[in-house]
Amino acid sequence: MLKSSPLDGLRFAFGTLTVLPVRVRRWDRGAARGGMLGAPVAGLVVGACAAGLGLLLLLLGTGPLPAAVASAAVPAALTRGLHLDGLADTADGLGSGKPAEDALRIMKQSDIGPFGVITLVLTLLAQVAVLAQLYGDSWARGAAAAVTSAVTARLALTCAARTGVPAARPEGLGAAVAGVVPVAGAAAVAAAVTLGSAAWGWTSGPYGALRAAAAVPLALAAAELLLRRCVNRFGGVTGDVFGALEETAATASLVVLALGG
Repeated sequence: MLKSSPLDGLRFAFGTLTVLPVRVRRWDRGAARGGMLGAPVAGLVVGACAAGLGLLLLLLGTGPLPAAVASAAVPAALTRGLHLDGLADTADGLGSGKPAEDALRIMKQSDIGPFGVITLVLTLLAQVAVLAQLYGDSWARGAAAAVTSAVTARLALTCAARTGVPAARPEGLGAAVAGVVPVAGAAAVAAAVTLGSAAWGWTSGPYGALRAAAAVPLALAAAELLLRRCVNRFGGVTGDVFGALEETAATASLVVLALGG
């Protein structure tokens, strides 16, 4: 098997985690490993687009709320809503109370049940509310939060694809990336993102750096709780579970960034 290059990994990350016109040329485990390790880079691009649109609306004279809605909408648009759909499907699966096989079948259905609808509404409300608060404080805090949440959200995928986490199905994106990332590699990427977030937060002073640094591990902890629940419930991860983890980490990081006013 040919050795995977960093470019193959980035193509995999952008081709599977965004709608940007990037062609995935390799689907083997090596490319998947590079893609999951590079997932935060895709998040950085998504977050920069989200922050950019929010700042543009502020520059044009809109208030913090429209800017927040725009920043929350961009990640959804750049993923065709797949992560939000995964969140809704996972909520329906977990809330169904059915055995694993039946719950997985529910998650594959095209419709969204009541658990999914409620989860989607509350998640999007939380994201918009926090972003509006932060944009209201300053344009810099709002933009930084949009970028940090997007990067942290994709970092949660890196950690969920670590060795030892099984796939719930033999096919699909979950099976393609399950267990491809070495634990040490996931830890190194998480440390790098945490340090980068702290450096970014330092522009708001020492407390801003501390808050920004704390947002990453706390968001990962929230995603980890959901991951363990899904593995216990479904027997492993699926593409829908990855989407749910992404949205959970994004929302949790935003909430942490808003703490303390």
